[in-house]
Amino acid sequence: MKFAFLAFNDLEELDLMGPWELLGGGLKNEGIIDEAFIVAESDAVITCAKGLQILPHYSFETCPEFEYILIPGGWGTRAEAKNSVLLDFLKTRSANCKAVLSVCTGSFILAEIGLLKGKQATTHWGSLDRLREFGGIEVIEERYTNDGEVWCSAGISAGMDMALAFINDTFGEDIAEKIQFYTEYYPQGTVYGKPEENDQAPGYLKA
Repeated sequence: MKFAFLAFNDLEELDLMGPWELLGGGLKNEGIIDEAFIVAESDAVITCAKGLQILPHYSFETCPEFEYILIPGGWGTRAEAKNSVLLDFLKTRSANCKAVLSVCTGSFILAEIGLLKGKQATTHWGSLDRLREFGGIEVIEERYTNDGEVWCSAGISAGMDMALAFINDTFGEDIAEKIQFYTEYYPQGTVYGKPEENDQAPGYLKA
């Protein structure tokens, strides 16, 4: 089995790197997948939102078949949500996937190809209303959502929460435990400030 990670210019680094550590590295180390790779429209260097540069393993033309794919978010999604080449690639390839995952505003790319129609989904707190404008999507203010074969997470670090939940749900608690232990990812739930007093804060921070 193979796990693909979509890349494009101006993606948010942690949207990709956090899940990559857990899903790409963790699942490969446990022998669950044979390969994790970065795929982009071309094989040119990708420059992320904060300046990190990534060299894709494959272009859309050379990309092998895969069972899973993750779409990160970031400012780059605004352009890519209108990129017909990327949308056509993802729509065609996702049809044969066992699961499709998005982090942050990567959900807008899924919305554009119709994968969120009639499903629960979430995104970065600053873009929740914009996702609601699509219509036909039940937008949930949670760290992550799962509806059938589609997983979505809220912003940036939430992608790691989603990744562990996906591993637990798909490959079992024993595998999730091993990967969590190895990566030492144990969120403590510490919240600084008073988000409950911020009208823009997502619902899960106001509880």
